[in-house]
Amino acid sequence: MTHRPPAASPAPAVLVDTATEAAPDDDTPTAASRADQQRAAARSRTLVTGIASSLGGKAVGLVAPLLITPVAFNDLGAERYGLWMAVTSLTGMALFADFGLGNGLLTRLARLHAAGDRQAAAREIASAYAMLGALAVGLLAVLVATARAVPWPTLLNVTDPAVARDTRAVVLLCFGAFLVNIPLGLIQRVQYAHQQVAQSNLWQAGGSLVSVGLVFAAVAADAGPVLVVGAAVLAVPVVSLGNSICYFGWQNRLLRPRRRDVRVAVARGLLRLGVRFFVLSVLSSMALNVDPFLVGRLLGLEASANYAVVLRLFSLLALFVTLVNMPLWPANGEALARGDVSWVRRNTRRMIVLSVAAVAVPAGGLVLWGNDILQSWVRSPELPPTPVAVFAALATWSVLVASASPMFMVQNSIGLLRPQFAGWTAFLVFSVVLKITVARRLGLAGIASVGAASYALTVLPAALFGYRRTLSVVAARGGPRSGG
Repeated sequence: MTHRPPAASPAPAVLVDTATEAAPDDDTPTAASRADQQRAAARSRTLVTGIASSLGGKAVGLVAPLLITPVAFNDLGAERYGLWMAVTSLTGMALFADFGLGNGLLTRLARLHAAGDRQAAAREIASAYAMLGALAVGLLAVLVATARAVPWPTLLNVTDPAVARDTRAVVLLCFGAFLVNIPLGLIQRVQYAHQQVAQSNLWQAGGSLVSVGLVFAAVAADAGPVLVVGAAVLAVPVVSLGNSICYFGWQNRLLRPRRRDVRVAVARGLLRLGVRFFVLSVLSSMALNVDPFLVGRLLGLEASANYAVVLRLFSLLALFVTLVNMPLWPANGEALARGDVSWVRRNTRRMIVLSVAAVAVPAGGLVLWGNDILQSWVRSPELPPTPVAVFAALATWSVLVASASPMFMVQNSIGLLRPQFAGWTAFLVFSVVLKITVARRLGLAGIASVGAASYALTVLPAALFGYRRTLSVVAARGGPRSGG
């Protein structure tokens, strides 16, 4: 997460200028200070609109499946709909398929946007599209070549012969749409880096609405089950393509990906940075999603099912934290590239307060009325009451996550990832060992409490250390290399 690397440099440096400018004349500081204040005010306005649009866009994204589900379920039938969901879950496991290149591009472009270096930005964009485009084409070729060799109906446990005939087509559509969107989805990172967050979120919300419209149209036209699935899954890459055409065709032609702008050295730097993000994402995902497996092994599958349902409620709070804080990433990158540490420090404090307050209220509600909410939602006599201690521990964990997230966005903005690696590794090892130790004696409450305590002792200190380290690196106009 770095600034533009020299062509011959083996690795990019952190987003920090090492050169100092010559002292201006007496009149310049006032004008420069005024310009800095205007930039900071504009950055703050963009951050507010970005947060609001992120929440609105995600609300549309959550409503769209609710509208599609009853229509698609009734048209497809239980087994075909189950087939679609099973294949979709497989694509969900491949969310890291871009190897972190999108995050790497976001960080480097934010720096170049602050510097106004469009030529270097064009090289970064073209190189990223070239790598992910080649990856998508290669994976598509493998998918098509193996479609008939892989016994998909058997693997997905399809029993109806009519559904079995459609299985390979559904697999090709779902995986194909996912793979095509790997390079097309880069447009969202480009727009975020240029602090056009609201614009990006509007396009993503549009994709959700388009999928609803296409599914309804396909069902009304009696287009057949395969086309109904295709209408749902192809909407996202089609809208991403439309967004890309509008952005690079009219709004920002200078950044349009061109073959002549592809650079091997830039691609290597992006890949090195992206792989670090990829490894960090996999590590944190493992640490946050291991509990249902542990509970199933230690306390039984019924306890695992109960705990998974409770976790689903608190995962919505974690999603909210991510949505609120994601616009901070490019904003911090641009601010730190200009050396505006005070803006970053001030807005990080504000976002911590906002995130904690926004999470603490619903988390407290879950502690008080969690079992009532679960019964109203699940409506199953097989779901036993969950101890209040479990809700209290998960509520504490949610507040801790809300506290750490804004500080992580500061570190991400310059690529200072080593503290995060240390924190998540320690959390994974420490929490798993303790959970195994206390599970049989303290049950679900022990596992949830150990998770919250382990996060407070490992990840939160790493977030604080990395945050302070980032600000000190920028303030000192030098520091470790990207990912240090």
